[in-house]
Amino acid sequence: MIENIFSITNNFSNWLISKGISDDAAPFVRLVIVLFVLFVLLFIVDFVAKKIMREGVRKIFTKTKNKWDDVLIDKRVFAKLAHIFPAALFNLSIHFVFVDFPIWISISEKIIHIYIIIILLAVAVSAFNALEYYFSNSKKFKDKPIESYFQLAKLVSYFVTGIYILSIILGKSPIYLLGAFGAMTAILLLIFKDTILGFVASIQIATNDMVRVNDWVEMEKYGADGNIIKITLNTVKVKNWDNTITTIPTYALVSDSFKNWRGMQETGARRIKRHINIRPASIKFTDVQMLEKFKKFQLVAPYISQRQTEIENSNTTLSIDKAETINGRNLTNIGIFREYAELYLRNHSQINENMTLMVRQLQSNQYGLPLEIYCFAKTIDWVKYEGIQSDILDHLIAAAGFFDLEVYELSVTA
Repeated sequence: MIENIFSITNNFSNWLISKGISDDAAPFVRLVIVLFVLFVLLFIVDFVAKKIMREGVRKIFTKTKNKWDDVLIDKRVFAKLAHIFPAALFNLSIHFVFVDFPIWISISEKIIHIYIIIILLAVAVSAFNALEYYFSNSKKFKDKPIESYFQLAKLVSYFVTGIYILSIILGKSPIYLLGAFGAMTAILLLIFKDTILGFVASIQIATNDMVRVNDWVEMEKYGADGNIIKITLNTVKVKNWDNTITTIPTYALVSDSFKNWRGMQETGARRIKRHINIRPASIKFTDVQMLEKFKKFQLVAPYISQRQTEIENSNTTLSIDKAETINGRNLTNIGIFREYAELYLRNHSQINENMTLMVRQLQSNQYGLPLEIYCFAKTIDWVKYEGIQSDILDHLIAAAGFFDLEVYELSVTA
Protein backbone atom coordinates (compact mmCIF):
# COMPACT_ATOMS: atom_id res chain seq x y z
CA MET A 1 0.00 0.00 0.00
CA ILE A 2 2.75 2.45 0.99
CA GLU A 3 4.74 1.49 -2.10
CA ASN A 4 1.75 2.24 -4.34
CA ILE A 5 1.32 5.64 -2.67
CA PHE A 6 4.96 6.52 -3.20
CA SER A 7 4.73 5.36 -6.83
CA ILE A 8 1.67 7.52 -7.54
CA THR A 9 3.22 10.50 -5.77
CA ASN A 10 6.52 10.21 -7.63
CA ASN A 11 4.76 9.91 -10.95
CA PHE A 12 2.63 12.97 -10.19
CA SER A 13 5.66 14.96 -8.99
CA ASN A 14 7.62 13.97 -12.09
CA TRP A 15 4.74 15.08 -14.23
CA LEU A 16 4.71 18.49 -12.49
CA ILE A 17 8.49 18.83 -12.96
CA SER A 18 8.06 18.02 -16.66
CA LYS A 19 5.62 20.94 -16.82
CA GLY A 20 8.29 23.35 -15.62
CA ILE A 21 7.79 23.19 -11.85
CA SER A 22 11.05 23.18 -9.91
CA ASP A 23 12.08 20.15 -7.85
CA ASP A 24 11.66 22.09 -4.57
CA ALA A 25 8.25 23.53 -5.45
CA ALA A 26 6.76 20.35 -6.92
CA PRO A 27 5.82 18.75 -3.54
CA PHE A 28 4.05 21.93 -2.42
CA VAL A 29 2.19 22.31 -5.73
CA ARG A 30 1.20 18.64 -5.57
CA LEU A 31 -0.03 19.14 -1.99
CA VAL A 32 -2.18 22.13 -2.94
CA ILE A 33 -3.69 20.32 -5.94
CA VAL A 34 -4.36 17.13 -3.97
CA LEU A 35 -5.92 19.05 -1.07
CA PHE A 36 -8.16 20.97 -3.46
CA VAL A 37 -9.34 17.77 -5.17
CA LEU A 38 -9.74 16.04 -1.82
CA PHE A 39 -11.84 18.86 -0.33
CA VAL A 40 -14.09 18.85 -3.39
CA LEU A 41 -14.46 15.11 -3.03
CA LEU A 42 -15.14 15.44 0.71
CA PHE A 43 -17.83 18.05 0.02
CA ILE A 44 -19.52 15.70 -2.46
CA VAL A 45 -19.29 12.73 -0.08
CA ASP A 46 -20.70 14.84 2.79
CA PHE A 47 -23.58 16.07 0.62
CA VAL A 48 -24.43 12.58 -0.65
CA ALA A 49 -24.08 11.02 2.81
CA LYS A 50 -26.42 13.59 4.38
CA LYS A 51 -28.88 13.16 1.54
CA ILE A 52 -28.89 9.39 1.97
CA MET A 53 -28.99 9.50 5.77
CA ARG A 54 -31.70 12.15 5.85
CA GLU A 55 -33.96 11.03 3.03
CA GLY A 56 -33.23 7.31 3.06
CA VAL A 57 -33.59 6.88 6.79
CA ARG A 58 -36.71 9.07 6.80
CA LYS A 59 -38.39 6.83 4.21
CA ILE A 60 -37.61 3.77 6.30
CA PHE A 61 -38.65 5.21 9.66
CA THR A 62 -41.85 6.86 8.45
CA LYS A 63 -43.15 3.41 7.60
CA THR A 64 -42.88 2.29 11.22
CA LYS A 65 -45.49 2.94 13.90
CA ASN A 66 -42.89 4.05 16.44
CA LYS A 67 -42.60 7.76 17.20
CA TRP A 68 -39.16 7.76 18.79
CA ASP A 69 -37.45 7.18 15.43
CA ASP A 70 -39.29 10.18 13.96
CA VAL A 71 -37.92 12.30 16.81
CA LEU A 72 -34.39 11.13 15.99
CA ILE A 73 -34.88 12.43 12.45
CA ASP A 74 -36.36 15.74 13.59
CA LYS A 75 -33.41 16.30 15.94
CA ARG A 76 -31.00 15.70 12.99
CA VAL A 77 -29.23 12.77 14.63
CA PHE A 78 -28.58 10.98 11.33
CA ALA A 79 -27.69 14.19 9.50
CA LYS A 80 -24.88 14.75 12.02
CA LEU A 81 -23.83 11.11 11.79
CA ALA A 82 -23.33 11.60 8.05
CA HIS A 83 -20.26 13.75 8.77
CA ILE A 84 -18.44 10.55 9.76
CA PHE A 85 -18.09 9.46 6.12
CA PRO A 86 -16.03 12.42 4.80
CA ALA A 87 -13.98 12.32 8.02
CA ALA A 88 -13.24 8.63 7.49
CA LEU A 89 -12.31 9.31 3.85
CA PHE A 90 -9.91 12.07 4.89
CA ASN A 91 -8.40 9.76 7.50
CA LEU A 92 -7.74 7.14 4.79
CA SER A 93 -6.20 9.77 2.52
CA ILE A 94 -3.76 11.28 5.02
CA HIS A 95 -0.77 9.14 4.00
CA PHE A 96 -1.31 9.92 0.33
CA VAL A 97 -1.87 13.65 0.87
CA PHE A 98 1.11 14.24 3.16
CA VAL A 99 3.48 11.63 1.79
CA ASP A 100 6.07 14.33 1.13
CA PHE A 101 5.55 15.87 4.59
CA PRO A 102 5.78 13.02 7.15
CA ILE A 103 5.62 15.42 10.09
CA TRP A 104 2.10 16.46 9.08
CA ILE A 105 0.82 12.89 8.97
CA SER A 106 0.88 12.44 12.75
CA ILE A 107 -0.59 15.90 13.38
CA SER A 108 -3.34 15.40 10.79
CA GLU A 109 -4.23 11.99 12.21
CA LYS A 110 -4.64 13.49 15.66
CA ILE A 111 -6.79 16.33 14.31
CA ILE A 112 -9.04 14.02 12.30
CA HIS A 113 -9.40 11.58 15.22
CA ILE A 114 -10.41 14.49 17.48
CA TYR A 115 -12.86 15.64 14.81
CA ILE A 116 -14.42 12.16 14.59
CA ILE A 117 -14.78 12.03 18.38
CA ILE A 118 -16.45 15.46 18.36
CA ILE A 119 -18.85 14.22 15.64
CA LEU A 120 -19.72 11.19 17.76
CA LEU A 121 -20.27 13.50 20.74
CA ALA A 122 -22.60 15.71 18.67
CA VAL A 123 -24.52 12.61 17.53
CA ALA A 124 -24.80 11.35 21.13
CA VAL A 125 -26.00 14.75 22.43
CA SER A 126 -28.57 15.00 19.61
CA ALA A 127 -29.75 11.48 20.41
CA PHE A 128 -30.09 12.38 24.10
CA ASN A 129 -32.03 15.55 23.17
CA ALA A 130 -34.32 13.50 20.93
CA LEU A 131 -34.97 10.88 23.61
CA GLU A 132 -35.46 13.59 26.23
CA TYR A 133 -38.06 15.27 24.02
CA TYR A 134 -39.77 11.93 23.36
CA PHE A 135 -39.97 10.86 27.01
CA SER A 136 -40.88 14.37 28.25
CA ASN A 137 -43.91 14.37 25.95
CA SER A 138 -44.86 10.79 26.80
CA LYS A 139 -47.88 10.48 29.11
CA LYS A 140 -46.03 7.96 31.25
CA PHE A 141 -43.00 10.19 31.87
CA LYS A 142 -44.39 13.68 31.24
CA ASP A 143 -44.38 14.67 34.91
CA LYS A 144 -41.04 13.00 35.76
CA PRO A 145 -37.68 14.84 36.01
CA ILE A 146 -36.48 13.21 32.77
CA GLU A 147 -34.34 16.20 31.85
CA SER A 148 -32.12 15.61 34.90
CA TYR A 149 -31.08 12.14 33.75
CA PHE A 150 -30.30 13.24 30.21
CA GLN A 151 -28.35 16.19 31.52
CA LEU A 152 -26.22 13.76 33.51
CA ALA A 153 -25.81 11.52 30.45
CA LYS A 154 -24.64 14.52 28.40
CA LEU A 155 -22.30 15.59 31.19
CA VAL A 156 -20.73 12.11 31.27
CA SER A 157 -20.44 12.21 27.46
CA TYR A 158 -18.60 15.53 27.61
CA PHE A 159 -16.29 14.18 30.30
CA VAL A 160 -15.48 10.98 28.39
CA THR A 161 -14.96 12.96 25.16
CA GLY A 162 -12.62 15.32 26.97
CA ILE A 163 -10.60 12.36 28.30
CA TYR A 164 -10.28 10.84 24.82
CA ILE A 165 -9.29 14.13 23.21
CA LEU A 166 -6.72 14.75 25.91
CA SER A 167 -5.35 11.22 25.47
CA ILE A 168 -4.96 11.82 21.72
CA ILE A 169 -3.17 15.13 22.22
CA LEU A 170 -0.83 13.77 24.91
CA GLY A 171 -0.40 10.37 23.30
CA LYS A 172 -1.43 8.63 26.51
CA SER A 173 -3.97 5.88 27.15
CA PRO A 174 -7.43 7.05 28.36
CA ILE A 175 -7.08 4.55 31.23
CA TYR A 176 -3.85 6.26 32.28
CA LEU A 177 -5.61 9.64 32.34
CA LEU A 178 -8.56 8.22 34.27
CA GLY A 179 -6.09 6.87 36.81
CA ALA A 180 -4.57 10.34 37.12
CA PHE A 181 -8.03 11.83 37.61
CA GLY A 182 -8.70 9.17 40.25
CA ALA A 183 -6.04 10.77 42.39
CA MET A 184 -8.00 14.03 42.11
CA THR A 185 -11.26 12.48 43.31
CA ALA A 186 -11.64 14.84 46.27
CA ILE A 187 -11.17 17.89 44.05
CA LEU A 188 -13.59 16.50 41.44
CA LEU A 189 -16.19 15.81 44.13
CA LEU A 190 -15.86 19.38 45.31
CA ILE A 191 -16.17 20.78 41.78
CA PHE A 192 -19.17 18.62 40.89
CA LYS A 193 -20.78 18.72 44.34
CA ASP A 194 -23.96 20.46 43.17
CA THR A 195 -24.26 18.17 40.16
CA ILE A 196 -23.87 15.04 42.29
CA LEU A 197 -26.35 16.32 44.90
CA GLY A 198 -28.76 17.29 42.13
CA PHE A 199 -28.55 13.87 40.52
CA VAL A 200 -29.12 12.03 43.80
CA ALA A 201 -32.00 14.40 44.59
CA SER A 202 -33.53 13.79 41.15
CA ILE A 203 -33.54 10.05 41.79
CA GLN A 204 -35.16 10.54 45.21
CA ILE A 205 -37.73 12.93 43.77
CA ALA A 206 -38.65 10.51 40.99
CA THR A 207 -38.62 7.42 43.22
CA ASN A 208 -40.74 8.98 45.98
CA ASP A 209 -42.89 10.96 43.53
CA MET A 210 -42.27 14.09 45.58
CA VAL A 211 -42.90 16.65 42.83
CA ARG A 212 -43.83 16.65 39.17
CA VAL A 213 -43.84 19.22 36.43
CA ASN A 214 -47.00 21.40 36.76
CA ASP A 215 -47.29 20.70 40.50
CA TRP A 216 -48.18 23.73 42.61
CA VAL A 217 -45.52 24.03 45.31
CA GLU A 218 -44.97 26.54 48.07
CA MET A 219 -41.50 27.05 49.56
CA GLU A 220 -41.24 30.13 51.75
CA LYS A 221 -37.46 29.84 52.18
CA TYR A 222 -36.93 30.55 48.48
CA GLY A 223 -39.99 32.75 47.96
CA ALA A 224 -41.57 30.15 45.66
CA ASP A 225 -45.34 29.87 45.34
CA GLY A 226 -46.55 28.61 41.98
CA ASN A 227 -46.32 25.84 39.39
CA ILE A 228 -43.17 23.89 38.57
CA ILE A 229 -42.31 24.46 34.91
CA LYS A 230 -38.99 22.59 34.71
CA ILE A 231 -36.95 20.11 36.74
CA THR A 232 -33.30 19.91 35.74
CA LEU A 233 -30.21 18.28 37.18
CA ASN A 234 -29.27 21.29 39.30
CA THR A 235 -32.37 23.48 39.53
CA VAL A 236 -36.15 23.44 39.72
CA LYS A 237 -37.91 26.39 38.09
CA VAL A 238 -41.15 27.60 39.65
CA LYS A 239 -43.41 30.12 37.94
CA ASN A 240 -44.99 32.11 40.75
CA TRP A 241 -48.51 33.49 40.63
CA ASP A 242 -47.15 36.98 40.00
CA ASN A 243 -45.44 35.56 36.86
CA THR A 244 -41.97 35.80 38.37
CA ILE A 245 -39.62 32.81 38.14
CA THR A 246 -38.00 31.32 41.23
CA THR A 247 -35.05 28.94 40.83
CA ILE A 248 -34.61 26.36 43.59
CA PRO A 249 -31.64 23.97 43.92
CA THR A 250 -32.91 20.47 43.16
CA TYR A 251 -31.42 19.00 46.31
CA ALA A 252 -33.29 21.63 48.38
CA LEU A 253 -36.53 19.75 47.67
CA VAL A 254 -35.03 16.81 49.55
CA SER A 255 -33.16 18.63 52.32
CA ASP A 256 -35.77 21.34 53.08
CA SER A 257 -39.52 21.26 53.67
CA PHE A 258 -42.04 22.50 51.14
CA LYS A 259 -45.76 22.28 50.49
CA ASN A 260 -47.09 20.44 47.43
CA TRP A 261 -50.68 21.23 46.51
CA ARG A 262 -51.00 18.28 44.12
CA GLY A 263 -53.44 16.48 46.42
CA MET A 264 -55.76 19.46 46.24
CA GLN A 265 -55.41 19.59 42.46
CA GLU A 266 -56.12 15.86 42.07
CA THR A 267 -59.27 15.95 44.21
CA GLY A 268 -60.61 18.94 42.28
CA ALA A 269 -61.57 20.64 45.55
CA ARG A 270 -59.89 23.38 47.56
CA ARG A 271 -60.23 23.90 51.29
CA ILE A 272 -61.96 26.91 52.81
CA LYS A 273 -60.81 27.60 56.36
CA ARG A 274 -61.93 30.98 57.63
CA HIS A 275 -63.40 32.22 60.88
CA ILE A 276 -65.70 34.94 62.14
CA ASN A 277 -64.99 36.52 65.54
CA ILE A 278 -68.18 36.78 67.60
CA ARG A 279 -68.41 39.31 70.42
CA PRO A 280 -68.94 37.19 73.61
CA ALA A 281 -71.30 39.77 75.15
CA SER A 282 -73.82 39.08 72.36
CA ILE A 283 -73.99 35.34 73.12
CA LYS A 284 -77.10 34.45 75.15
CA PHE A 285 -79.68 31.82 75.97
CA THR A 286 -82.77 31.89 73.78
CA ASP A 287 -86.24 32.71 75.06
CA VAL A 288 -89.64 32.00 73.54
CA GLN A 289 -89.68 35.21 71.50
CA MET A 290 -86.23 34.55 70.06
CA LEU A 291 -87.10 30.97 69.15
CA GLU A 292 -90.27 32.08 67.36
CA LYS A 293 -88.21 34.62 65.47
CA PHE A 294 -85.53 32.07 64.53
CA LYS A 295 -88.16 29.57 63.36
CA LYS A 296 -88.92 31.94 60.52
CA PHE A 297 -85.49 31.15 59.11
CA GLN A 298 -86.21 28.29 56.75
CA LEU A 299 -82.89 26.44 57.05
CA VAL A 300 -82.94 26.07 60.85
CA ALA A 301 -86.69 25.86 61.53
CA PRO A 302 -86.77 22.01 61.59
CA TYR A 303 -83.63 21.92 63.73
CA ILE A 304 -85.08 24.35 66.28
CA SER A 305 -88.34 22.41 66.56
CA GLN A 306 -86.54 19.09 67.00
CA ARG A 307 -84.06 20.43 69.55
CA GLN A 308 -86.77 22.36 71.41
CA THR A 309 -88.85 19.19 71.85
CA GLU A 310 -85.77 17.18 72.89
CA ILE A 311 -84.69 19.77 75.47
CA GLU A 312 -88.18 20.21 76.92
CA ASN A 313 -88.58 16.44 77.36
CA SER A 314 -85.15 16.23 79.03
CA ASN A 315 -85.90 19.09 81.42
CA THR A 316 -89.32 17.64 82.29
CA THR A 317 -87.85 14.21 82.98
CA LEU A 318 -85.21 15.72 85.25
CA SER A 319 -87.77 18.04 86.95
CA ILE A 320 -85.78 21.12 86.08
CA ASP A 321 -87.09 24.41 87.50
CA LYS A 322 -87.25 26.72 84.49
CA ALA A 323 -88.10 29.79 86.55
CA GLU A 324 -84.52 30.76 85.80
CA THR A 325 -83.33 30.40 82.22
CA ILE A 326 -79.91 29.11 83.27
CA ASN A 327 -81.40 25.98 84.81
CA GLY A 328 -81.37 22.79 82.73
CA ARG A 329 -80.66 22.54 79.07
CA ASN A 330 -81.15 25.52 76.78
CA LEU A 331 -80.59 26.59 73.23
CA THR A 332 -78.24 29.50 72.56
CA ASN A 333 -78.26 31.95 69.71
CA ILE A 334 -74.70 31.05 68.74
CA GLY A 335 -75.55 27.33 68.77
CA ILE A 336 -78.45 27.92 66.40
CA PHE A 337 -76.31 30.20 64.22
CA ARG A 338 -73.61 27.53 64.07
CA GLU A 339 -76.19 25.02 62.86
CA TYR A 340 -77.49 27.57 60.36
CA ALA A 341 -74.00 28.13 58.98
CA GLU A 342 -73.40 24.39 58.56
CA LEU A 343 -76.76 23.86 56.84
CA TYR A 344 -76.03 26.84 54.61
CA LEU A 345 -72.75 25.23 53.54
CA ARG A 346 -74.36 21.84 52.95
CA ASN A 347 -76.96 23.44 50.72
CA HIS A 348 -74.44 25.56 48.82
CA SER A 349 -74.08 24.38 45.21
CA GLN A 350 -70.32 25.15 45.12
CA ILE A 351 -69.40 23.26 48.30
CA ASN A 352 -68.40 19.57 48.23
CA GLU A 353 -70.49 17.98 50.97
CA ASN A 354 -68.75 14.60 50.49
CA MET A 355 -65.58 16.03 52.01
CA THR A 356 -65.00 17.33 55.54
CA LEU A 357 -67.54 20.03 56.34
CA MET A 358 -68.06 21.62 59.74
CA VAL A 359 -68.55 24.85 61.63
CA ARG A 360 -66.76 24.85 64.96
CA GLN A 361 -65.72 27.10 67.81
CA LEU A 362 -62.04 27.83 68.38
CA GLN A 363 -60.31 28.95 71.53
CA SER A 364 -61.55 32.39 72.51
CA ASN A 365 -59.03 35.20 72.41
CA GLN A 366 -58.77 38.98 72.73
CA TYR A 367 -60.79 39.33 69.53
CA GLY A 368 -63.78 37.32 70.76
CA LEU A 369 -64.98 33.78 70.10
CA PRO A 370 -63.81 32.54 66.66
CA LEU A 371 -66.40 30.57 64.72
CA GLU A 372 -64.51 28.64 62.05
CA ILE A 373 -65.92 27.59 58.69
CA TYR A 374 -64.17 24.45 57.42
CA CYS A 375 -65.21 22.99 54.07
CA PHE A 376 -64.07 22.38 50.48
CA ALA A 377 -65.05 24.32 47.37
CA LYS A 378 -65.81 22.33 44.21
CA THR A 379 -63.07 24.06 42.25
CA ILE A 380 -59.32 24.61 42.30
CA ASP A 381 -59.49 27.68 40.10
CA TRP A 382 -58.07 30.49 42.19
CA VAL A 383 -60.45 33.25 41.02
CA LYS A 384 -63.58 31.08 41.38
CA TYR A 385 -62.38 29.80 44.75
CA GLU A 386 -61.90 33.30 46.14
CA GLY A 387 -65.34 34.29 44.84
CA ILE A 388 -67.03 31.32 46.53
CA GLN A 389 -65.17 31.93 49.79
CA SER A 390 -66.04 35.62 49.81
CA ASP A 391 -69.73 34.98 49.05
CA ILE A 392 -69.98 32.56 51.97
CA LEU A 393 -68.30 34.92 54.43
CA ASP A 394 -70.39 37.85 53.18
CA HIS A 395 -73.59 35.92 53.83
CA LEU A 396 -72.65 34.55 57.25
CA ILE A 397 -71.35 37.87 58.57
CA ALA A 398 -74.59 39.53 57.46
CA ALA A 399 -76.68 36.65 58.87
CA ALA A 400 -75.06 36.84 62.32
CA GLY A 401 -77.07 39.95 63.16
CA PHE A 402 -80.35 38.07 62.54
CA PHE A 403 -79.40 35.78 65.44
CA ASP A 404 -78.71 38.75 67.73
CA LEU A 405 -74.96 38.13 67.46
CA GLU A 406 -72.36 40.82 67.01
CA VAL A 407 -69.23 40.34 64.90
CA TYR A 408 -66.17 41.61 66.71
CA GLU A 409 -64.95 44.99 65.49
CA LEU A 410 -61.91 46.67 66.96
CA SER A 411 -62.95 50.04 68.31
CA VAL A 412 -60.52 52.89 67.94
CA THR A 413 -60.80 55.81 70.36
CA ALA A 414 -59.74 59.24 69.24
